[in-house]
Amino acid sequence: MQIEPFEVFAMRYAHLGNRHAGENFLLGDPHEFASDLDYYVWVLRRGDCSFVIDTGFGKEAAARRRRHWLRCPVESLRLLGINPDEVTDVIVTHLHYDHAGNLDRFPRARFHLQDRDMAYATGRCMCHATLRHPFDLENMLQMVRHVYSDKVVFHDGDAELAPGLTLHRVGGHSAGLQIARVWTKRGWVVVAADAAHLYANFQQRRPFPVVYNVAEMLEGFNLIYKLADSPEHIVPGHDPLVMKHYPAATKELEGIAVRLDVAPSPR
Repeated sequence: MQIEPFEVFAMRYAHLGNRHAGENFLLGDPHEFASDLDYYVWVLRRGDCSFVIDTGFGKEAAARRRRHWLRCPVESLRLLGINPDEVTDVIVTHLHYDHAGNLDRFPRARFHLQDRDMAYATGRCMCHATLRHPFDLENMLQMVRHVYSDKVVFHDGDAELAPGLTLHRVGGHSAGLQIARVWTKRGWVVVAADAAHLYANFQQRRPFPVVYNVAEMLEGFNLIYKLADSPEHIVPGHDPLVMKHYPAATKELEGIAVRLDVAPSPR
């Protein structure tokens, strides 16, 4: 049976600049160039279904963590023809604040999450300030409310959500971090999320310093190469180069949303 390909979009909603190498690479040289970070949510869309990947953070979280908030990631979905009130499936790659805010803004959605990330974000590891720093308590409380309202679909490792869309637990950055492998008109694209913040993380095999398990993060680089049709089919989670390498979704969305189901420009 032929699988209908997904359209895949990345939407940029926030930015963080003035970083040094130690913030992007474990054991980074402070004299080394460091990339800024962009913050994205992703949309997968085709005739029979659509999915939102991650829910971003709100204006209050941006101010508290000193991020440059460009636009509401939830309301911005409307620019791609996605009504948040009608979204039925949200993939939460992991529960860090920048991927799991705004959880109350999708009233009809089921939230797809790995068992291990929920256990990690609500268990004994959160007794350590260093490990809980990337999480926001209010997001955790909202996710627990969703669990008690039968709105969470838990996964243990690999899962197929639809023909042409699979989830894969990577871990490393967070205990239950998962990535998405998506069938598109250019082949299998991997939305790597925080399995690789930047192209340089997986290309140079240099772990990002916010990490739960370094060995899992390094093995995760191997997995994203294995799942993608080529290195050009891997999309990192926070690299500003994504906005440069891929074409805008429409002329009006220049600098806001790009298409990932078409080939990137040569690098």
